Amino acid sequence: MNRVQKMIHNLKEKDAETLTMGGATAVEKQKAKGKLTARERLDRLFDRGSFREIDRFVAHRCTNFGMDRVEIPADGVVTGHGLVDGRPVFAYAQDVTSRAGSLGEMHAKKICKVMDMAMKAGVPIIGMNDSGGARIQEGVDALAGYGEIFFRNAGASGVIPQISAIMGATAGGAVYSPAMTDFVFMVKKSSHMFITGPDVIRSVTGEDVGFDTLGGAVTHCTKSGVAHFACEDDDDCITNIKTLLSYLPANNRDAPPRALSEEPIHRLCPELDTLIPENPMKPYDMFDLIRAVADHGTYFEPHSLFAPNIITCFIRLGGRTVGVIANQPKVLAGCLDINTSDKASRFIRFCDAFNIPLLTIADVPGFLPGIQQEWGGIIRHGAKLLWSYSEATVPKLLLITKKDYGGAYLAMSSRHLGADMAFAWPTAEIAVMGAQGAANVIHRKEIKGADNPEAMRTEKIGEYNDLFLTPYIAAARGYIDAVIVPSETRNHLLDALDVMCSKRESRPEKKHGNIPL
Repeated sequence: MNRVQKMIHNLKEKDAETLTMGGATAVEKQKAKGKLTARERLDRLFDRGSFREIDRFVAHRCTNFGMDRVEIPADGVVTGHGLVDGRPVFAYAQDVTSRAGSLGEMHAKKICKVMDMAMKAGVPIIGMNDSGGARIQEGVDALAGYGEIFFRNAGASGVIPQISAIMGATAGGAVYSPAMTDFVFMVKKSSHMFITGPDVIRSVTGEDVGFDTLGGAVTHCTKSGVAHFACEDDDDCITNIKTLLSYLPANNRDAPPRALSEEPIHRLCPELDTLIPENPMKPYDMFDLIRAVADHGTYFEPHSLFAPNIITCFIRLGGRTVGVIANQPKVLAGCLDINTSDKASRFIRFCDAFNIPLLTIADVPGFLPGIQQEWGGIIRHGAKLLWSYSEATVPKLLLITKKDYGGAYLAMSSRHLGADMAFAWPTAEIAVMGAQGAANVIHRKEIKGADNPEAMRTEKIGEYNDLFLTPYIAAARGYIDAVIVPSETRNHLLDALDVMCSKRESRPEKKHGNIPL
């Protein structure tokens, strides 16, 4: 074996040693929990043979507490780039088998390096989090590492898609980087996020709570809204990440990828002619409408478990990615509240940042009344929704199917907030409030002084219904561009999207607005 061959052999030995990660025992322990290793996760994410690792031989520099005698393969995080369905992506995966995947100075530098490279290349960055937290032996250097990552999260926001997968423990300061990214995936029963764990909470407040209840996937997808997806296992999580990527552009200067479809682009949706129930008090499922108009009847829904009275999802129309925001009449009659305002506003701003047209489907009786809503700041939260629609410059389409009352009419992408094309079904009711409430206010004295108040109330409600609870007054003012037959909805939306896809809209130059956070 000559000198060059020895050097190559030495490289292969070093590679093989690093690929064992934290050792056979630690790897088996990970697999016994039903979890993939960091390297297996990356192998599942990227197209076969396309992953190229960066900084495999980076080592920590800590000498405190005997750390000078401790070797941590790849310093506990695997970083690199590859192809996902043929499109370039950067990623990192924390290796919990190597010193618990703890984050120290060099571990953080590796993550920051691939984040910087993703920004230069203009491609998405995916982080797979599974870590014991900050490496205590490194002290402030570990804290500095988190800060460097947070700084890059903020800088990359709105420039490249940032996706976080919580695939194990994520606690303390480590939770903030995922929270600053665009979408957060969690795995049921094996991933957790919290600032302080159950033991600390028990000792400080006396509250007794388990890991899943405090910060598990279902908790964060239903209660806090921190996470967007609760996945069954690691494989399901990675599959959903790849599906999400298929809807998104590489960066804020690119258009979303356009999918090819064998189905006819223009088609009727006859089932929509009977979607609205005869009984005005009976709800319907807004997903029936979304499936009817979407290519192949498919949609992809972030935040499906959070604030379900509003729907946010991605669909394709004629192969183009479209972001849908729709009231759900089956839940709280589709009312807007604090959580729906936050959920929709963030989705709108993401779509606007990445050139994804917006379709708003409105069937909303108003903002949810109540003391807790008022004290919780519904005014401030509702203002976010008004702000987000007003700020968005992507093509904005509006469809009103039934109720669209009061301030909620304005908040759901009304023409007055910049909707480019507004359509209504003949069943649409556009008014300040419902007929019963309006009649009680407008005709209070007449009703009170009538010989038969109930008959008079019924008569006045009927008059209000006939006069105002139609789409035609709004259409007469030009606030609605067309009243359409429901079965023709998809074709109208496709034509509007085709004509508005080249939309250009400039705004006054400024550093940024002051959104009411």
